[in-house]
Amino acid sequence: MRASQFYLSTLKEAPTDAEIVSHKLMMRAGMIKKLSAGIYNYMPMGLRVIRKIEAIVREEMNRAGAVELSMPIVQPAELWQETGRFDKMGDELLRFKDRHERDFVVQPTSEEVITDIVRQDVRSYRQLPRNLYQIQTKFRDERRPRFGIMRGREFTMKDAYSFHVSFEDLQREYRNMYDTYSRIFTRLGLQFRAVAADTGAIGGIGSHEFHVIAETGEDAIAYSPDSNFAANVELAEAVAPASPRPAPSAELTKVHTPGAKTIEQLATFLKIDARLTVKSVIVEGEDGKPVLLLLRGDHELNEIKAAKLPGVFSPLRFATPASIREAFGADPGSIGPIGFKGQIYMDRTVASMADFVIGANENDQHYTGANLGRDFPEPEAADIRNAVAGDASPDGKGVLAICRGIEVGHIFQLRKRYSEAMGCKFIGEDGKEQVMEMGCYGIGVTRIMGAAIEQNFDERGIIWPDAIAPFRMVICPMGWSRSEAVRDTATALYESLKSAGIDVILDDRDERPGVMFADWELIGVPHRVVIGDRGLKEGQIEYQGRRQSEATRLPAEGAAEALLALLK
Repeated sequence: MRASQFYLSTLKEAPTDAEIVSHKLMMRAGMIKKLSAGIYNYMPMGLRVIRKIEAIVREEMNRAGAVELSMPIVQPAELWQETGRFDKMGDELLRFKDRHERDFVVQPTSEEVITDIVRQDVRSYRQLPRNLYQIQTKFRDERRPRFGIMRGREFTMKDAYSFHVSFEDLQREYRNMYDTYSRIFTRLGLQFRAVAADTGAIGGIGSHEFHVIAETGEDAIAYSPDSNFAANVELAEAVAPASPRPAPSAELTKVHTPGAKTIEQLATFLKIDARLTVKSVIVEGEDGKPVLLLLRGDHELNEIKAAKLPGVFSPLRFATPASIREAFGADPGSIGPIGFKGQIYMDRTVASMADFVIGANENDQHYTGANLGRDFPEPEAADIRNAVAGDASPDGKGVLAICRGIEVGHIFQLRKRYSEAMGCKFIGEDGKEQVMEMGCYGIGVTRIMGAAIEQNFDERGIIWPDAIAPFRMVICPMGWSRSEAVRDTATALYESLKSAGIDVILDDRDERPGVMFADWELIGVPHRVVIGDRGLKEGQIEYQGRRQSEATRLPAEGAAEALLALLK
């Protein structure tokens, strides 16, 4: 490809609404253009990256034995009503009526449609297992689209679905997909980590997320540097302290704490460490009554864990200030368990505490010297907090560290969540009808593009891994219109590299060197060759990798062979 024939549209400054690095650089490099909130045009430069990602995903999915198909973006609502997700999915599911007043949705995912396909065609155990996938447009009506394509409304996803005669066979395919995803992200040239995760709205049991490691990642990952343990903080177990609970050594004392509404304010007022306090979080129960959750003052409630507690309403809903006043007789900030007759859960860490500070259920009043069992009945202990750095690793090997990640893939063991609801059955070897086991495996194709940039950039622009760069190499001739020798050498090298299968672009725009270099550094092409009259007089050209600070001189004669050797 020649630059004069391509569609280049770089910007010196990013639009003001671009928030994170990938969003800013993709806009500046002319890879995307905003059409509406969370909806983008993928320009030729960006589309080349997406197509290369898709190609790697497709090759590895085919290698793993999956078969590609394509399902409609628009889906009839009755399929979603069969599984109950038409109502449960919430506002992210875009619903509409056609001219005949029939309900439809724009797909955010395709569990219902693929299950409908398989239940029509697969009748016998002899036809199983099956793994079908697509690379298709999805739409989720995000309440607040942000971060460019990282949390957009329209995006491209690879979604695969497997069907099995047994849970054991589902587990086999799950391992197959885990290995396949590991190969995909390795080939993409990304630093990634697979972590145990919550199944969320998709449902089922057991799942792993695949995260691109980046400081700007939205997700926190807890991992042990001393083992293979890794989990999303949403799921990572917060292990109970190994040390036993100390015996009470202080009297329960009510203290006036004016204006201390937060743990930070309380600790400052009492001149103590926040770790000596217990905070009260009030959520709604399934019966509409408040449920009290107790955590150490410096810990954060894990909403996913809390929503799974018996008697707690799911999805988690926090109690209103009015309902808190009615149940406790005080405003939030002064709440505690002493005298409360409702359901109480405490975090495992609280179960190991003694002589702590807690709300007294009177405004601007707290108790010091509070103790379990002595001052109020000992609640049921549960893991309800986020794991933090320094916690013991759940596998018993070392302590946890925390890093940031961007989720780009997720695999699930759905089990019978959809097949049972939709009557997706087969006749087993024993002649009896059985419900199929299912798995689900997704990769955010367009999200990978943003995640790769968040992991690979500098002050000049993007630094693409070779495998997904829009072009692997750019040839920059100095004085294209003025020097026949430069034109001939650059053209000959371009043709040689192209014939060798290298994805190369020749910049024949006759731009000034500074402009030309700035464009390609911004765009992130990983390899650059510069050809100029001065160098040619000495029989040399210059090569420089995008991550290198200095150029390397190569002989002009035989340059193609030398460059091919470097690329290998």
